[in-house]
Amino acid sequence: MWAFLIFSTFSMKEFYVYAIKSLERNYIYVGMTDNPERRFDEHNSGKGKATKPYAPFRMIFLEKVGPREAARKREKYLKSGVGKEFLRNLI
Repeated sequence: MWAFLIFSTFSMKEFYVYAIKSLERNYIYVGMTDNPERRFDEHNSGKGKATKPYAPFRMIFLEKVGPREAARKREKYLKSGVGKEFLRNLI
């Protein structure tokens, strides 16, 4: 019974897909997380290898998606050409 409860709680974790834009350079980063506030702070403090040279950032898109698999699909779409164009139209 406990194993089911642990698995059930784990599988119901909700994920967010987000896009941040560098304030100083022409750079948009797309990612997914279960804690958008923490992740945004990490990007702005230079903890991310891919984003460190582009900090500081502002959040341009945040969407609550649901399970990890759905968030990964949405993230891949936003990283595509069509998805990046959608994000550029937001700014």
